[in-house]
Amino acid sequence: MQPRLRIIVGGYTCEENSVPYQVSLNSGYHVCGGSLIREQWVVSAGHCYKSHIQVRLGEHNIEVLEGNEQFINAAKIICHPKYNSWTLHNDILLIKLSTPAIISAHMSTISLPTTPPAAGTECLISGWGNTLSSGADYPDELQCLDAPVLTQAECEASYPGKITNNMFCVGFLEGGKDSCQGDSGGPVVCNGQLQGVVSWGYGYAQKNRPGVYTKVYNYVDWIKDTIAANS
Repeated sequence: MQPRLRIIVGGYTCEENSVPYQVSLNSGYHVCGGSLIREQWVVSAGHCYKSHIQVRLGEHNIEVLEGNEQFINAAKIICHPKYNSWTLHNDILLIKLSTPAIISAHMSTISLPTTPPAAGTECLISGWGNTLSSGADYPDELQCLDAPVLTQAECEASYPGKITNNMFCVGFLEGGKDSCQGDSGGPVVCNGQLQGVVSWGYGYAQKNRPGVYTKVYNYVDWIKDTIAANS
């Protein structure tokens, strides 16, 4: 299973700076999304790994300098030690910023989860990327999508044999709305907590093919231990 960058389909343009924890990972161009979880730490997807990453915070329109941005180079990029690029198991990484972000109205941290994601919970998925389920239409402004957590049974039925207990599905089984290319690594936030990292799926906005997300709750100890070991 090859990683495939993901995008927002069927969503809406986010209100400016309404997703202050959203970051853009830039490697000469927008590569992936990510989430600011500490002043000096970002979480993203393992398949977003690049040897050199600049983290762009406070972004809304990624093609325009709006005055609220902070561009900070990555000092350390730490993939989960059991990340598998073929199956996308453990599709999570941490980025330590070279200097701490300055928290403001335009950028702030998002809390790690204290409970696992419950089926039926409405979540906010955000990112930059293609908004058409076929063809290409890459918006410059941050896109948002409200979508529910699906049951693990629905998730496993959509992707037989592919779903581990470290993954969960969010979206609509009828299709029409999804996250797809351009937003890998970005946040899925439910009730003010970072529950998911945009990971993979087959096609996008297709019937019975919801988006698959890394279950951050299962990695909280790894995140905290890694931050402590690299502080």
